[in-house]
This record gives sequence, C-alpha cells and structure tokens, in this order.
Amino acid sequence: MGTETKSNSYTGQISTSGGNPKVMKDSLSLVRQAVKQQQSNQINLNSNSNTNPNPNSNSNTNSNSITYSSEQQQQNNTGDIDIRPAKQEDNNTRSIAKDTVVPFVPIFVEEADVIQGAKDILKVIRPNWDLNHVDFKKFTDGITNKLVGCFHNCSKLGNDNDESYLSINNATRILPVQSEDPVILSDEFTTIDGETTEQQNDLQLPIQYSDNVVLVRVYGNKTDLLIDRKAETQNFQLLHTYGLAPSLYATFKNGLVYEYVPGITLNTESVLCPDIWPLVARRMAEMHRVVRKTNVDGKPTPMIWKKTQSFLDLVPERFSDAEKHKRVKGTFLPIGRLREEFNNLYKYLEALESPIVFSHNDLLLGNVVYTKSKNAVNFIDYEYADYNFQAFDIGNHFAEMCGVDEVDYTRYPKREFQLEWLRVYLECYLQRNNIQNEEVERLFVQVNQFALAAHIFWTVWSLLQAEHSTIDFDYVGYAFLRYNEYLARKDEFLSLTASKNNK
Repeated sequence: MGTETKSNSYTGQISTSGGNPKVMKDSLSLVRQAVKQQQSNQINLNSNSNTNPNPNSNSNTNSNSITYSSEQQQQNNTGDIDIRPAKQEDNNTRSIAKDTVVPFVPIFVEEADVIQGAKDILKVIRPNWDLNHVDFKKFTDGITNKLVGCFHNCSKLGNDNDESYLSINNATRILPVQSEDPVILSDEFTTIDGETTEQQNDLQLPIQYSDNVVLVRVYGNKTDLLIDRKAETQNFQLLHTYGLAPSLYATFKNGLVYEYVPGITLNTESVLCPDIWPLVARRMAEMHRVVRKTNVDGKPTPMIWKKTQSFLDLVPERFSDAEKHKRVKGTFLPIGRLREEFNNLYKYLEALESPIVFSHNDLLLGNVVYTKSKNAVNFIDYEYADYNFQAFDIGNHFAEMCGVDEVDYTRYPKREFQLEWLRVYLECYLQRNNIQNEEVERLFVQVNQFALAAHIFWTVWSLLQAEHSTIDFDYVGYAFLRYNEYLARKDEFLSLTASKNNK
C-alpha cells in the first residue's frame, strides 16, 4: 500500500502539547563518541578515495559509490540470470561496512511534541549546531509517522534548477528501530569490485546530500508489531553501502535520523513521464541485480510469504472498535478465509519461478524522489526491503501508480506502457540490449499476477493498522479498495499467458 501524504508541502506549526522527551543523560557521552567515530570513518574513507590508484574512479562521486564487475553475468536462453555475488570486493567499502556504528540516542519523542524531540536529538548528534539557527519544519502528516526536517543555517536548499527541497513526502509506512544499544554492523554485506562496463556506466551514481539538513522520523503506535527493527536498520546501511540509500545518522527509541534526499516525489502524472519512468525502471533493476547479503544460507524465504503470514496471525478476530468490527466482519472475518485465499494464490505464483532478489517491496509514488538537476531518481523508506520475488516488486509499483488518497484503478498502467517499462528494466537487469519479446512477455505475465499478491498483502496490512494505528486515516476503507481490486482483476490476470509471437 502506498501511504502518500495529502500534500507535499511543509507545515510550519510547532506542537507544544504532550510531555517532553525522556533523556538518559549518563548515556549521551557514549553516543557522542559513536558519532565522532562515524565522522572519523567518513573522513578516512574520503582520504582513501582521494588517493585511489584506479584511473577509472570518479572523484565527483561520494565515497560509498560502488563499481561493478566487468564480467557480464551469464544468461541462459530463457533470460535467467546468475545473481550470485562476485568474489571480488571493494576493501574500502567493506572496511566501512564492518566498522560503521549507528549511534543510538536514548530519547523517546512524544508524537505531540516532535519539534522539541528533534531539538534534543540534534544536541547529541549535531552538538556543533546552534539551534537558534536551525529551522524546524514538520512535513504534512502521513498516515503512519511524523517527520521533521531540520535545516541548519538555511530555510531552503537551492540548486541549479531551483528545484524545491521542501516537497519530500512523508510516505513511509513504518520504520522503527528496536535495539537500545548502538547498532554495530559486522560482516553483513559484500560489494562487487572491478572496472565499469559501458552498459554499467548508465547506472545512477549516488547523489551528494547536504550536511546541513537532517530528517527526524517518529514512528506511529504499535509499529513494532509489523517491522523487524534491527533488520530494517541493517537494510538501510546495506543499501547505503551500494549507493542506493542516504546515510543513517542515528536511531532513537521510537524513530531514526537520516540524510535528506533532494528532489520531488512522484505523483500519478509524473510517474508516466518519459523522462522519469525509465529512471525508475533502471534504479529498481540496479537494486535487484547488485544488492545481496552474505549471511543468507541457501534460497531465502520471500518477504511476501513470511510477512503476510505474520500479519495474518496478528489480525484480531474481534476489533476493539465496534464500528470497525461491524464493517470488516462480513468480508474479512474469520481471518482464516483470507489466509486460505492468499495461500492458494501463493502456490500458483511460486510455480512461476520469478527470480528471488533483494527488493524494495514498497515502491509507492511517494517513495520515489526525482532530482531533475541530476536526472536521477532515488528510493526512500526501506522498512520492507528484503529478499522477494522480482515480479512482486514491479507489480506492486504498477499497482501504486493508481494513487492512495484518491485511488483510481483506471490508472493501472496499460499493456503497451508496461511492455516498454519492462524492456528497459530487463536491459539493465540482464546487462544486455538484445532483449527478446518472449522475455518481456514472460515478465509481463508474472508482474501482473504478482500484483494480485500485492493487493492481498496491503489489505492485511490495512486491517492491522485499522486496529492499532492512531493516525486519522480510513484503513478499513483502504482494505476494501485493495481487496475489491484483487477480486476484480483475479480472473483476468491469472488467465494471462505469454505471447511468443508478440511484435
């Protein structure tokens, strides 16, 4: 499900109600030490990159950018790809991955006083900032979390195209952090070393972010029911190592602090723009192709299976709100009926043998940030990032093109658009230009059939949110929207077959 805000603009009001954040004063010195260590690591990495003997290195990219193996990954006649990690590794990046410490700030931020909470966090992680010169802006509330932008010595960051930096969307669903100790990332990820091929030069390089802006995200009620917080933090760092996510500055008891991604979030019109959608297709393909963990034994369990099962286990048979219970009981309760529907669908989809890749899994429009001056897109909010079926990630994105606050399923992308999108995706994912029509058709069928699984997944998610969330949003109504679309499209999508003679 997409959780876009109603508006992309800031609100400037400062909440004054609610209690003050609780701070463990005796822990702050340890946190500051961790912050200094993090900054020292970054300085050392920059120094190493400046003396990099590789003549192909690009000094304009940041120190966490990745180069890829010059060997083409092998494909068979059906377009399958070997996604195992290359053996070569970037020693500089692996060293940072091993030594990076994500500081934990022992603060709980009250939802009613997020500005004060942000100030107390900045005192710890940005002790050199004069808070009198920091502009605190609350983004328009999303339907899960609170988001505060902290601008040091600037109310707006400009660029060469006068692009607004105030339009980033509070689109996240849930991204809390569980551990109350600093998260030290060990040997979690690999990188691929080697010279960049001509095809790989088309991949986007990490955007340089401003050190004068940080985002503080405060999570909603009962978010720990839905997300593995430690795993989410590690995934954030993993993607940053590959140049696919901004820096994670710190975590606190009910949220985290990270870099501000410049640009504007997509909407139902811009996502179809011919200058933008190919960037999205290539960015997703890049993530699917290169990102991997080293601590995964055998074939990983797809996210869509394990998350949907855990969510179904948590949906109550009786909702605490009598009106909500009345609305859902005829369609969704007992929950065993929905579980059976999903299990039967999953058996069918599993047989399609879509590749299992590291996926975003929540690529709604508000989670895609377009930076016009860089001609690039970046994905944000990685709370559901995990191994999953390739076709699910794409099918979910196509379903999200229909909007959230004003859902219109007539916007679901037409076949012609999908085929163009999928061809661009496959050229990047398979690292070749001679994509056959049969390959595109096969993926087209898989993607649309996996879109059905996305509808059920966010239906179950909505039922859980309806029981626990304190955000003013009609989760029950959204559950009906997603499930009704599933029922309307089920026969059509499951009857799709690949046309081998398509031109």
